[in-house]
Amino acid sequence: MNTTNTINNSVTSLINNAISTALSYTEYRELMQNLVASNKSTGVLQTDALANYTMLNDKRMKRLDKTAKLDATTIYKTQQVATKTTWLVLTESWCGDAAQSMPVMQKIAEQNPNIDVKVILRDENLELMNHFLYNNTLSIPRLIAIDNDTQKVIGNWGPRPSKLTAIVEAYKAEHGALDAEFKQELQVWYNKDKGQNTIEDLVQLLPLK
Repeated sequence: MNTTNTINNSVTSLINNAISTALSYTEYRELMQNLVASNKSTGVLQTDALANYTMLNDKRMKRLDKTAKLDATTIYKTQQVATKTTWLVLTESWCGDAAQSMPVMQKIAEQNPNIDVKVILRDENLELMNHFLYNNTLSIPRLIAIDNDTQKVIGNWGPRPSKLTAIVEAYKAEHGALDAEFKQELQVWYNKDKGQNTIEDLVQLLPLK
């Protein structure tokens, strides 16, 4: 038996099942707003902290939905994509990194009907998530890029833009973990970057000839 093919078939099946129940970006934003109104978060575990993170993330996404900008080169490249592609995003409402990157994903997808952002919750899709761990962790968001015709995974991204990932890994190497002060610095970095590093990374996922 070819183990590689078995694994590939398993991942393809998990992806197809996930896409069939996935939310559009607009539907996910509506879910976030409903959660905020109910003082809740996604997931089985409900705490005041997670509800508060969800509220903050909804505000961030609302702002970025309006303010995130793509440069002319990115728009041009995105419009060249001829392959129907799904960007399947694993996330949770309380994830601060997801709130910073998902509006950028949607902005890119809006430039070309061949790119479709679909959103699923990590904790409801752990079997799939386990195939796309980052450094053996369940870190989110994780974007899986899929060629719709071949059903092959053509790339993945996350949980953070590449430049910030380097900063985080250096901090972990020196301090062992991310403390509250550093997590605040992460948000400052995102605000200064304005999604540009995320855009640079995501362009690399586009199936350009």
